[in-house]
Amino acid sequence: MQIILLEKVVNLGDLGDVVKVKDGYARNYLIPQKKARRATPAALAEFEARRAELEKTQAEKLTAAQAEADKLNGQAITITRKSAMDGRLFGSVTNHDVANALAVAGFKVDKSQVRMPEGPLKTTGEFPLAIALHTDVLANVTVTVANE
Repeated sequence: MQIILLEKVVNLGDLGDVVKVKDGYARNYLIPQKKARRATPAALAEFEARRAELEKTQAEKLTAAQAEADKLNGQAITITRKSAMDGRLFGSVTNHDVANALAVAGFKVDKSQVRMPEGPLKTTGEFPLAIALHTDVLANVTVTVANE
């Protein structure tokens, strides 16, 4: 299916690109999330008429994300969990737990924005994590998992 991207999508394209994607990806994710529209002649004409407005909103989102990243960079949060004597946790610390801890600290972060490349944290210690506030903006935080 041919679609017009209404915002930058990682590994797909930038605002205004016309790309071909699988039908299910477009129908189930991109179009309902308002990240894309079907590439019809009418939609292309409407997009070109609204291009300046869309670029302005994208720039505003980017500057807001950069401002939030400046506040968030270098933050350290501590999460306590029960653990064994050797430091292994009874359970794990997931992106949901990190997002909740950041919310308590006063930052509005969705769990899908927390990047955990090695999966959930299963031991005590300090772990550097990235928070993707925008497709172009990453903030680095340190998560300390401590024993209760």
